[in-house]
Amino acid sequence: MDVQVANHCSIKSAAKASVPQNAAECGIDNTAKKKSCSRRGRRGKRRRGKKANEPPPFLPPEAEEGNIEYKLKLVNPTQYRFEHLATQLKWRLQEGRGEAVYQIGVEDNGLLVGLTEEDMKASLKTLRRMAEKVGADITLLREREVDFLVRKVPDDQQFLDLRVAVLGNVDSGKSTLLGVLTQGELDNGRGRARLNLFRHLHEIQTGRTSSISFEILGFNSKGEVVNYSDSRTAEEICESSSKMITFIDLAGHYKYLKTTIFGLTSYCPDFAMLVVGANTGIAGTTREHLGLAMALKVPIFIVVSKVDLCGKSTVEKTVRQLERVLKQPGCNKVPMVVSNPDDAVTAAQQFAQSSSVTPIFTLSSVSGENLDLLKVFFNILPPLSNSKEQEELMQQLMEFQVDEIYSVPDVGTVVGGTLYSGVCREGDRLVVGPTDDGRFLRLKVCSIHRNRSGCRVLRAGQAATLALGNFDRSLLRKGMVMVSPKMNPTICWQFEAAIVLLFHAKTFRRGFQVTVHVGNVRQTATVECLLGKEELRTGERAVVCFRFLKHPEYLRVGAKLLFREGVTKGIGHVTHLLPSTQNHVPDQNRNQNHS
Repeated sequence: MDVQVANHCSIKSAAKASVPQNAAECGIDNTAKKKSCSRRGRRGKRRRGKKANEPPPFLPPEAEEGNIEYKLKLVNPTQYRFEHLATQLKWRLQEGRGEAVYQIGVEDNGLLVGLTEEDMKASLKTLRRMAEKVGADITLLREREVDFLVRKVPDDQQFLDLRVAVLGNVDSGKSTLLGVLTQGELDNGRGRARLNLFRHLHEIQTGRTSSISFEILGFNSKGEVVNYSDSRTAEEICESSSKMITFIDLAGHYKYLKTTIFGLTSYCPDFAMLVVGANTGIAGTTREHLGLAMALKVPIFIVVSKVDLCGKSTVEKTVRQLERVLKQPGCNKVPMVVSNPDDAVTAAQQFAQSSSVTPIFTLSSVSGENLDLLKVFFNILPPLSNSKEQEELMQQLMEFQVDEIYSVPDVGTVVGGTLYSGVCREGDRLVVGPTDDGRFLRLKVCSIHRNRSGCRVLRAGQAATLALGNFDRSLLRKGMVMVSPKMNPTICWQFEAAIVLLFHAKTFRRGFQVTVHVGNVRQTATVECLLGKEELRTGERAVVCFRFLKHPEYLRVGAKLLFREGVTKGIGHVTHLLPSTQNHVPDQNRNQNHS
């Protein structure tokens, strides 16, 4: 790099020296010309002066916590120093739940110093020895800033798992993009890649997703993609992957909006991917989905698909349209267009550190244009929670959210969902509820499957299916929880929530009925009262008391809440659970509704 700068300066000085000669040769001896040349000279000196005074490049100072480590160089360390470096690498890997990024040639305060070629080779050799000692592999991310990704080799299915909810308007190319990423084959332009993702015949016939489906994309310890192109089963993908991206494919059509909201609230996605068609731009439910992700505080990045169908100017127009929407006061996002691998690495690191950064990818599922940039982004994308938060959740009593219920031949009743806290093992005895009459029933976990392969232990934050043997399926419903009997779970008919009314056509008052979404709970509730107010209008805040109509639910104080009814929408969080002393009142209401 120093050589390039020196050459550049010598060329400039040679050009300066040659100007008078050329002017003399051409016979230009003009006062105006001389004045303009002298002015240009003064301007040039000012510009060169500014460049000379520019501060050296800096990164943010190194943080004690997190998975990013700065090193000036790692040249021939002593044995004692090497052991210390290996212990430090273990700590960074633990912080990143199996992943760490080492930036060589950087001081602890973030100053980019750089390395000679010899120091670079020696540092790389030391880093490889460190990785071997802790059972990890290293991958070069960027040569310019010398970034290395260190990742643990997979061990007993304890890979890093990130959940990504896929949002976007109908026909924007969501399922096709997932098909291409997970199957490893490009689309033929007529939707062939999405056929493996559909669960129902009418989805295949219409090409529109109406249910929630899950797809997986793996990365091994060397950062290489692991998908169905080189693995026959999901079990093989899990065995050879150190990192797993689980895509939650949600519906784009407005009539399936309740399914999309359930997917966002219930499955606790780490990130959301908003897919926008380059040929249609922001249309249909795109704004709605963007608003939902922001209301639930799910970090979002954008993929502009179908760039093969339109010209460059149309793609740029769609990107500009997205940038305008993201910069609006309601969003306050910083859009970042990703156009090369360096951008993808920077976007992944900044996206996890700041919720305001929103990467934008432009790609095609047919030609494969820029598809590799999205894979680089997924490969480097770090988890939002660190190991300390994970350990704290695992120390709590077990709580499993029931999102799906199946009957499997020769297995019995199976429930799917997410483990919110604690640790679940085969053979654990739990209680599930609440039932319609507010009881919790005892059951036993017979087996656990995670990403379609057997698993003995389930940890907090992981999604899985649990086999319950001969337990009566009719006693189960979505929205229930399976908890440890030691928890002594409580139920509620009424609860208070601090809300913001996002939109309502008239006034929001006592007696109004809305559909409430809290985690995996989805039920109609009545507004019992507004504390301190008679009515609410769009944009106003209040503490509201809700009462469930059909059956009691298990809720947590502090849980995010989203409610809707037609065009009415609002968000908030649960502040207080009221004791269930009037269970007979809702039963009367329910009988009246049925009659």
